[in-house]
Amino acid sequence: MQLSGSLFSTQFIGMTAVAAAVVMFVAVRHAPWRKLLDGSNSNVFFGALVCMLILWVLRTEMEEGLVFHLSAMTALTLMFGWSMAIIGGSIVLGAVILFGMGDWSGFFPSMLVEVLAPASLTWFSLLLVRALLPRNFFIYVFINAFLTGGFVAVLSALLTMLFLLSASNYTWEMLNRSYLPFFPLMFVPEAVLNGWIMTILVGLKPQWVFSFSDEEYLHGK
Repeated sequence: MQLSGSLFSTQFIGMTAVAAAVVMFVAVRHAPWRKLLDGSNSNVFFGALVCMLILWVLRTEMEEGLVFHLSAMTALTLMFGWSMAIIGGSIVLGAVILFGMGDWSGFFPSMLVEVLAPASLTWFSLLLVRALLPRNFFIYVFINAFLTGGFVAVLSALLTMLFLLSASNYTWEMLNRSYLPFFPLMFVPEAVLNGWIMTILVGLKPQWVFSFSDEEYLHGK
């Protein structure tokens, strides 16, 4: 969910900028840069970003300054880990704005709701499932990719709604009429998209998926 900076006050944008800078610092500091230096890994990473960029420019404007598009941030996080998902998602968001689809003042609130929130919720879900459930191929695909992808889309939309209610001119009545009815529609396509991406990848190219291991999820199951 991409947001326009025109919806928010300068103070709110400044607060989101500080939060985004802290998150980016942590991500850059803990990112596995040595893996990216490998030619094949970097090709996969930047290839994934190009695919996401194509996905993010296919969009619809729900209200003025409020744009919806499919995300695939869950798949990106499962493929490359939390840190690289934050960095990669921010690069894609910046590229979308460079192409004239958005404004730079909206970069920071958009980064929090469509990059940080999905990546963090996906990674938390992965750790929780690993702690509570056996490591099984079908559990990984159905829960970590399919269900998590759908729920992350809805939770990110809820965070967007909180931003709009607390720091913009949108009222509950406006959002209830033009935004909330679309929540169920956000779950299904995002769940299916991430589920299919991860099913294909762990089946054909498991070495491309940072959070998946044949030894853990397949061998001896």
